[in-house]
Amino acid sequence: MPTDPSDAVLRAVTPANDPSFDNVWDELVWRGLVHVSTDEEALRTLLGGAPIVFYCGFDPTAPSLHLGNLVQLLVMRRLQLAGHLPLGLVGGSTGLIGDPRPTAERTLNTPETVQEWVAKLRAQIERFLSFEGTGAARVVNNLDWTAPLSAIDFLRDIGKHYRVGTMLKKDAVAARLNSEAGISYTEFSYQILQGMDYLELYRTYGCVLQTGGSDQWGNLTSGTDLIHRVEGVSAHAIGTPLITNSDGTKFGKSEGNAIWLDAAMCSPYRMYQFWLNTDDADVIERLKIFTFLTREEIEHYARLVESEPFRRAAQKRLAHEVTALVHGADAAASVIAASEALFGQGDLRALDAQTLATALRELPHAEVEAGTGVVHALVETGLVQSLSEARRAIAQGGVSLDGEKVADDTAVVAGSLPGGVSVLRRGKKTLAGLFLRN
Repeated sequence: MPTDPSDAVLRAVTPANDPSFDNVWDELVWRGLVHVSTDEEALRTLLGGAPIVFYCGFDPTAPSLHLGNLVQLLVMRRLQLAGHLPLGLVGGSTGLIGDPRPTAERTLNTPETVQEWVAKLRAQIERFLSFEGTGAARVVNNLDWTAPLSAIDFLRDIGKHYRVGTMLKKDAVAARLNSEAGISYTEFSYQILQGMDYLELYRTYGCVLQTGGSDQWGNLTSGTDLIHRVEGVSAHAIGTPLITNSDGTKFGKSEGNAIWLDAAMCSPYRMYQFWLNTDDADVIERLKIFTFLTREEIEHYARLVESEPFRRAAQKRLAHEVTALVHGADAAASVIAASEALFGQGDLRALDAQTLATALRELPHAEVEAGTGVVHALVETGLVQSLSEARRAIAQGGVSLDGEKVADDTAVVAGSLPGGVSVLRRGKKTLAGLFLRN
């Protein structure tokens, strides 16, 4: 019987592949993680046999990975759990250029910035893979083999294997050629650099599979084609689908802000709330892609979505599992406790100060002096538009402070919760945070 979500809150997340699948390829397909690939039968045979070396690359175009990268990290983990050997590539050289975006040139970052971001991405990648035992993962930096290469050597040894006509047909390049911005030779060359990465990893580690997003398919096949021309062997690639919401909106955006894996850029509380707000139409697909729940468990939640959607059991399990994977089981338990307490299902005073403060900064909030009247605090946080509206709300019994109903409009803010903060509530679900000035 699948684990009840209420029992899962304090359970440490220990990823494992679904034992009901004999071949990890079949599991990837069932989870909807294969949008495009090289030879499917060959891949199924390859992944069902002796351990192979595979890789996925991550360019340091920001100081953190995001949810799109998380798809790749979890694919890598699934393949590693099946016995295959992962290489996580951080693009110290490709990050200096950036792969072509559909509409405009990327802003080139300084080498110092790229180097700093390489270190941050490396640390994030290492959290999702095992570096122990015979199947230990490795993290590599393509700057190590690109930096010593002269332009002449690059053109003679690598560039001669590429045909411009073929390069022009790649989707990313074609999109840019048809845009007003056009494409620079710098970004046009990106696919050659990525192809060279795959060739280098094939020669050094025997790597025969690359994974990535389907929007990178032209870059993925750049490597498979190069290996075939130079080495005369077949290498493979898997492109995962680009994930969108059922209503057509872009996945991974929350009020215009990307959902980053770095807690300093996206708090565990915001991460949890993002997943908790998943639409019923999307939640089962998200469970397949972003968790290690088994097919039996996911089918259980699919039935609950149909029979008891108001309980949002699938969303709660999804939010817990992903938050625990990204930030750890303890952080997930803390933000779940904070979420429940803020919405009236727990004790606000039992929360740790840091988790509470982080959660309140994700809500409407204001800094006030100790002793500020609740009437004024309601206006400053935007919960009401005027002092008269604030007084009416209090008179109607619809305002609480730190979990206690406000009896009259002379009440003041005391910052009585852990960390010297307060929670102001209007109605059942409209909340705001109050931070007392020192």
